[in-house]
Amino acid sequence: MKNIITISGLVKYTITLDPSTWIFDDRRLDLTTYFTKEKETNDSLDDYTKAVSKHWDREIMEGAVFPPTLKTEKRFEKEKVLTGTFGMLFKPFLENSEPEKEATTLVIQTDNGERELPLKEAYGLILKFSDNGKPLTADGPVHVYFGDGANQQNPIKHVNGFIVK
Repeated sequence: MKNIITISGLVKYTITLDPSTWIFDDRRLDLTTYFTKEKETNDSLDDYTKAVSKHWDREIMEGAVFPPTLKTEKRFEKEKVLTGTFGMLFKPFLENSEPEKEATTLVIQTDNGERELPLKEAYGLILKFSDNGKPLTADGPVHVYFGDGANQQNPIKHVNGFIVK
């Protein structure tokens, strides 16, 4: 069970994470470009409007039938998943655990000791779970990156769990 990580401590719900399943999650981030591209604000209404507009434009231009380009797009996505380097935002998992009001610190447990962060900074963490399409078996199951990429060259490795204090 070395691949399973928990979020525990001063939380309402203990959360169990299995990074091996995240490859199928649409929330995954492409870490080859994440730290280099300009950050965008996420406006869900704007995103929805753009998606509907794109779909509408495609139907007007190509008709309502599935054009052959959709098959190649799906193949490209599949190849990207099999060869990509991906991570997940830690924020939704931490929010779902519902930290207690008195909680101020997140402790990252590793094979080499513990690392403490202010809880506010922990919401920006990114958990890398895949490198070139392969799970992080040697020094994983995840690598922890700060949201700003400050430790991009030296991430926190050999993570066993997270404790909210």
